[in-house]
Amino acid sequence: MAAFDPVADRTALQASLARPDTRLVVCLCAAWCGTCREYREAFDALAARRPHLCFVWVDIETHADWLGDFDIENFPTLLVQDANSAPDTAQFFGPLLPTIGILERMLDGATLGTGAVQAPELRPYLSAV
Repeated sequence: MAAFDPVADRTALQASLARPDTRLVVCLCAAWCGTCREYREAFDALAARRPHLCFVWVDIETHADWLGDFDIENFPTLLVQDANSAPDTAQFFGPLLPTIGILERMLDGATLGTGAVQAPELRPYLSAV
């Protein structure tokens, strides 16, 4: 399965987020960005290989209000957040080289933090779209 679109896949996304142990993996990109368009295929393929995680593709121009005071200046920007992370924190939030292997290694736990990185709180928006 490809990454969720927060509008088109609303029902399935809400069901995924309702699971108490859902790790959220969000790619924040822009439709006009060529790097993002190229990265999307690999991100979708990774989502298909890891169906136990909740992968979401968010266009920052369509959903800019979800980001609050956070500015996304580099693409792709990724957010990785465990279900038990405190609001406004994540294991990872920031730009990432557009090489899917880097994200794969992060998700395997090799380079993720403990959940103390400041990040936008996207779960309420993704659950209510």
